[in-house]
Amino acid sequence: MKTALSIAGSDSCGGAGIQADIKTMTMNGVYAMSCITALTAQNTTGVTSVFPVTPEFLQEQLDAVFTDIFPDAVKIGMVQSADLIKVIADRLSFYKPKQIVLDPVMVATSGAKLIEDEALDALTSLLIPLATVITPNIPEAMLLTGMKITDKEGMKEAAEAICSKYDTCVLLKGGHSISDADDLLFDGKDFVWFNGRRIDNPNTHGTGCTLSSAIASGLAKGMELEEAVRSAKEYISGALEAMLDLGKGSGPMDHAYILRKDI
Repeated sequence: MKTALSIAGSDSCGGAGIQADIKTMTMNGVYAMSCITALTAQNTTGVTSVFPVTPEFLQEQLDAVFTDIFPDAVKIGMVQSADLIKVIADRLSFYKPKQIVLDPVMVATSGAKLIEDEALDALTSLLIPLATVITPNIPEAMLLTGMKITDKEGMKEAAEAICSKYDTCVLLKGGHSISDADDLLFDGKDFVWFNGRRIDNPNTHGTGCTLSSAIASGLAKGMELEEAVRSAKEYISGALEAMLDLGKGSGPMDHAYILRKDI
């Protein structure tokens, strides 16, 4: 069995973060492992508290995983601390996993900045250059490039700029403000558009975590990047179409929809 490791925060309501990653990886046919960067008290209405782990403990988690069950792919989610980012970059540079998917959680879709400047500098200088592919949304791409993105042509220019600057492939998520659910993949040579199905579901908690984990799962199984992205898009569309409705806010998707579909 192929293996995948999630490096991310814990979501106590199970819709995003480590919990979403483990569900996604499992449903996509790989053995899931985790290194937790922070504990959170959160639910579908928001985050009330964050308790980060120490850099020393994060390194111990990473060493424990890599020295025993070496992951075929690694997914990295939200990491707010520069010290934690430095530990992740150091350990990944040491162990050199073949596939690294980075979801650079820096800016909310609303435009609110989610990361401190020191951590942002560490992320862009140390971690992004190690990634096989990064999956920014439009606000995050604008932060990485300093460009204003208002249409699909702007998405292409930004993806090319990110790839050139950081030497990594880019899956730029369009979002409803630009192109509904259409995402753009640029590998340094070719642009590939992935047209997402328009799904009228307000419960989208954890979509970014789920997409990046599904891509990591595909890469772990030996898929080429384009195939892994296409498979991940299909999986997340199915999870949204299942119309799970839990909680008082923006609820989680049905990560296990495939089981109920088979039944």
